[in-house]
Amino acid sequence: MPAYPNDSSAEIAASIGSLSGGTPVSAIAKRLLEIFTNGTIEAGTRLPPERQLATTLGVGRSAVREALAALEILGIVDVRPGSGTYLRGNASELLPQTLSWGLMLGEPKTLELIEVRGALEIYAARLAATRMTDEELVRLGQRVDEMRASRDDLRRFVEADLQFHLELARSTDNSVLLDLLQSIRSLLRVWVDRAVQDTVHAEDAIREHAAVHAAIATRDPDAAASAMAAHMNTAGKRLATSLTP
Repeated sequence: MPAYPNDSSAEIAASIGSLSGGTPVSAIAKRLLEIFTNGTIEAGTRLPPERQLATTLGVGRSAVREALAALEILGIVDVRPGSGTYLRGNASELLPQTLSWGLMLGEPKTLELIEVRGALEIYAARLAATRMTDEELVRLGQRVDEMRASRDDLRRFVEADLQFHLELARSTDNSVLLDLLQSIRSLLRVWVDRAVQDTVHAEDAIREHAAVHAAIATRDPDAAASAMAAHMNTAGKRLATSLTP
């Protein structure tokens, strides 16, 4: 039975302990993560407010806010404006894949992560060219159609983009590669959401994804890898640009 009921903000905060004033956001996130996922807090519990966490940890409120934002991206907590922050019920399922990478915060590591993602996506496209079934190929094309249909709704567009890459990754029949790509995508999610800023970017992305789909349809691994490399080149630049305030 969890030790903390749903209204136990004080008890949760007291269990966290303080950190030094100069602690980086990544360390704050890791400390909160240890408390939130050690099995003593019931799923759905409302967590202490930012101000209380900041006081307990001995750090700035803005650092706590950034740490909670990182945990939300990873799917550990659910931040509800006007209500509070709640522990999600599926956190334990996400930890093995996502947390093995660590909480990679900050521009330098994010840029490195973009490079790694590009290499893995290119390899996934190469595998997909020979392993994707005809049914999966049809679904991949449908994701491109969804992107075209949502070019004026960037939130839906980004989701269709995500589903395209997940569809492709699943078709590789390589669970490790799929887990790696899903983990990286989770860590990059906040930047991916900002990368496509207008319909011009959306149109470029549609052409790139359509080219990947067409190349995979030829069942030529080199052509598929080349098309994905072209997409990752421009997508990587869009992501890198989104890091700049």
